[in-house]
Amino acid sequence: MLEHGGRLRRAAQQYGIPLADWLDLSTGINPHAWPVPPVPAAAWHRLPEDDDGLENAAAAYYGTDQLLPVAGSQPAIQALPALVPGERVTVLAPTYAEHPHAWRGRTLRALAADAVDAAIDDTDVLLLVHPNNPSGAHFAREKLLEWHARLAARGGWLVVDEAFIDAAPAESLATAAGRPNLVVLRSLGKFFGLAGARVGFVLAPAALRARLADLLGPWTLSGPARHVARAALTDRTWQDAMRARLEGEAARLAALLRHGGLGEPAGPALFQWLRHADAPAVQDHLARAGILVRRFDAPASLRFGLPPDEAGWERLAAALDALRPRA
Repeated sequence: MLEHGGRLRRAAQQYGIPLADWLDLSTGINPHAWPVPPVPAAAWHRLPEDDDGLENAAAAYYGTDQLLPVAGSQPAIQALPALVPGERVTVLAPTYAEHPHAWRGRTLRALAADAVDAAIDDTDVLLLVHPNNPSGAHFAREKLLEWHARLAARGGWLVVDEAFIDAAPAESLATAAGRPNLVVLRSLGKFFGLAGARVGFVLAPAALRARLADLLGPWTLSGPARHVARAALTDRTWQDAMRARLEGEAARLAALLRHGGLGEPAGPALFQWLRHADAPAVQDHLARAGILVRRFDAPASLRFGLPPDEAGWERLAAALDALRPRA
């Protein structure tokens, strides 16, 4: 089983700190979740129906109707290798581990962001998390479209997981969905803070969507999840306000990490990532203060999500201050 953030119960047991006393910064999920309204009883009682307006709401939000609802990105991540041909698969290093894990058995190559362009012409499938998780690496939209054109011209594919792009939608490839050999994955887990609802969308050509729908079968989303997702996707007032809020909080987190002397962070609105030679020690120090962050070993690094409130910000600042060397 691959390691993921959010293993809060395990940390509580390991450090002997009650679950309720932790500040969990390990996941990159928006701590200011979209406020879920009451779910109608019929959503629990009836089988889900695909003419309930969810697809229309998603089409308006993403700027394309070339989409298929799925139960979060994970089913698509696991299914795509059976649907997308190509032996030579290029990913970023480091990246979200579920992607290379799903393509095991192919010829996998993991590259730094600045090495991708030179690898396009001997790649069959370029698989990018954009912005990347955990490094935060990102590319200009025009560059991504150029890579797609180069790949598609000889039968190659571009697969882009945009789990963290909602705070900067102008960088998304969603409006290009439907082009041959392009797959874009979107989800409501991170920006909307609805990870537990397990709602995502595959934006892709019609033929691939049809094959994926056959593979996954009916009722991939529950009725309550469809109801909540439709409402969240149409709440433009909340979306606009949240983008502005997250931009400010990302800058605040980056400044706090710099002030703490941990190095130069990078990342999108929902998390900051930094390399640190003593990442295990820093993670342990923070955990002893009841603060859970995500550690990576290759390279040694840490990912910090956003605190949920002012008390969380002050708690993180105090723990980081305790790490600073004293004169």
